[in-house]
Amino acid sequence: MKPRFKELLGSKRPKPTPQSQSLPGLETRMNPQPLSDDPRYKGSGKLQGKVAVISGGDSGIGRAVAIAFAKEGADVVALYLKERTDAERTRKSVESYGRRFLGLAGDIGDEAFCRKAIAQARRQFGKIDILVNNAAEQHTVDGLEKVTARNLERTFQTNYFGFVYLTKAALRHLKRGAAIINTTSIQAYNPSPTLSDYAATKAAILDFTRSLAKQLAPKGIRVNAVAPGPVWTPLIPASFEAKETPHFGRDTPMGRPGQPCEMAPAYVFLASEIDSSYITGQVIHINGGKGMFS
Repeated sequence: MKPRFKELLGSKRPKPTPQSQSLPGLETRMNPQPLSDDPRYKGSGKLQGKVAVISGGDSGIGRAVAIAFAKEGADVVALYLKERTDAERTRKSVESYGRRFLGLAGDIGDEAFCRKAIAQARRQFGKIDILVNNAAEQHTVDGLEKVTARNLERTFQTNYFGFVYLTKAALRHLKRGAAIINTTSIQAYNPSPTLSDYAATKAAILDFTRSLAKQLAPKGIRVNAVAPGPVWTPLIPASFEAKETPHFGRDTPMGRPGQPCEMAPAYVFLASEIDSSYITGQVIHINGGKGMFS
């Protein structure tokens, strides 16, 4: 008998196989496929008529957030680097829930692209209500002496500068009641020895969130963050060695990595004026019980 969806999240979920890809990674090539759309999640119009811009919206957490937002009534603009196959799958999912979708390919580490993308989103949909800064890259290294200038610059360019560039471009279009949600990480609190530069960008995002929340509170714009633990996304086979992927997430108390669909409700909560109107500068931790400090 085919396992129910909630069983797929537990012990019956196939474990990740040894696999590797080049960055940024394709969800369509992953084995097993990440779970992006939880059929148990039923929208209730919390984001009806809203327009959301999501960086890294083609796959992983961004794809799951796009789907959940669509279920709640939002139109979606998904920014992605070059993964057109994944973006097309996300488009079909969003449109299947009766919402509009715009996919834009480009590098958020390029400020000019961020300005163009926001301008195009504004022209297409007439407004922007929600910004989700989510795109990321990481490079694992065995020691600091192996961190290259190129990878260090790329990690900060995507993970931190990209958030700043995209937010700067969007701010002039955000009205009172808008929401900005940044994806930080457990790595900001409990960094892995092989991810020092990635962890540093996630710590920077944490302070960016808190600072921006104070700046924008008088304008009625809320700024919050989500800090995932280990989640099964294309970033994992694209940045870890193949022999490491079967063990990914096993060190959590729940004994498995999280799935993208398990992250998405937190983004809906933070985007919703109904649910989180008095919440800003905060972080929601979704990490399977993994300790943030050790």
